[in-house]
Amino acid sequence: MSMDKSGYGHDGIFRSLRPPVVIPAKQHTSMISFLFRNVSSYPNKPALIDCDSGETLTFSEFKTTVAKLSQALNTQLGISKNDVVLFFAPNSIQYSVSLFSVIALGAIATTVNPQYTVGELSKQLQDSKPKLIITIPALYQKVESFGLPVVFLGSESPRKGCYSYNDLISTSSSVSELPNVSIGGDDTAALLYSSGTTGVSKGVVLSHMNFISNSQMITSDQRLMGEKDYRFICVLPMFHIAGLATILYSQLQEGNTIISMGKFDFEGLLKNIEKYRATHLWVVPPVILALAKQDAVKKFDLSSLKQIASGAAPLGKELMEECAKKFPHVTVIQDAVKKFDLSSLKQIASGAAPLGKELMEECAKKFLHVMVIQVAPVELEVLLLSHSEILNVVVIPFPNMEAGEVPIAFVVRSPNSSLTEDDVKKFIAEQVSPYKKIEASDICKQCAKSAAGKLLRRELIEKVRSET
Repeated sequence: MSMDKSGYGHDGIFRSLRPPVVIPAKQHTSMISFLFRNVSSYPNKPALIDCDSGETLTFSEFKTTVAKLSQALNTQLGISKNDVVLFFAPNSIQYSVSLFSVIALGAIATTVNPQYTVGELSKQLQDSKPKLIITIPALYQKVESFGLPVVFLGSESPRKGCYSYNDLISTSSSVSELPNVSIGGDDTAALLYSSGTTGVSKGVVLSHMNFISNSQMITSDQRLMGEKDYRFICVLPMFHIAGLATILYSQLQEGNTIISMGKFDFEGLLKNIEKYRATHLWVVPPVILALAKQDAVKKFDLSSLKQIASGAAPLGKELMEECAKKFPHVTVIQDAVKKFDLSSLKQIASGAAPLGKELMEECAKKFLHVMVIQVAPVELEVLLLSHSEILNVVVIPFPNMEAGEVPIAFVVRSPNSSLTEDDVKKFIAEQVSPYKKIEASDICKQCAKSAAGKLLRRELIEKVRSET
């Protein structure tokens, strides 16, 4: 098809000017066999480095460890094809190995935010119906009431019905080959749950081919440029699609090194970039803000960095400029697609395709992984309406410099109620993860509704923002 320099074809369709991404035939394709397809070419290269434990696995060791744990999960715990295993833990080498071991069996991994409360966790368990939970001892009290067998990452297995990662691997010491399981590209590999922007959180089914295809798109520019030996520091959570698919799986299948951090700490991040000579850092806008503004950056040698990428929410031009000036040797990218170059950005915005900057960013986000955990207003409204002194409520997003947006609530009390704004915030805080907490609330006489009785959420959002 003939196209002009913008990618516009005579058939009225815009196509990428990049070469087509080659995706393998989906029949008989497991994302695990694809992950390890080239390991013999770099067996001693570090695959996984754990900042917290200091442990390192080469690609050869990584593959062997996945094989051993897969065998143990199958023979000792009965995990087999199509069984669901729930992951409830922070980033670590063992989290990564366990997840790929489950998927290697043709089983399905479902991941959960370790900040979830028992109530939030319960909803996902009821929906996904896991056969096993993989967690850490510090989170055990949140899962012990579900009556499922538990595997603890690490060496601890203090309770009946619990197993340890280390013990399971040691029982399969002679195993070196991956499970011989028939897995097709359309088979389910993972069941992740949406942020619930239009209602309650929903399960999202991801196939083996979804992971493979995404990895080839994410890393296509790396292959075009012939660049290798990237060292990605992964501070984005692996329970989320950004950490799991965009960083962890995509970069490992390309032969790059993943440096995992279990918990975000800004100075700790800088220290680990220096210590492990990380080359790539993909984060969310608040981290870009910290990189641009905080003096702590000057205390560490960050010369190994080649690229800083931000996703999830639009990044202001001024903030990108400031970050780029602070790291002149680094390419700063937004949404993991666009290089930070103002003249280039201007040219794209004013090219043959009449696309504004905002629309370009929106389009990029549409076709990329979402790197932010969003809060569903409906979920918070349902919880608030369960309070005996609340008659009606509207929850809306409110701009916030660090988080992008935070939830705020407009509450109508029942007659004679003395409910305060602090009471409302406390009521929610006791039932949800920290990032879902209501930052502010307003007691009002009524919530605006349409003639049909529908809450006028959009009008309220516009009114509040116009007043700030």
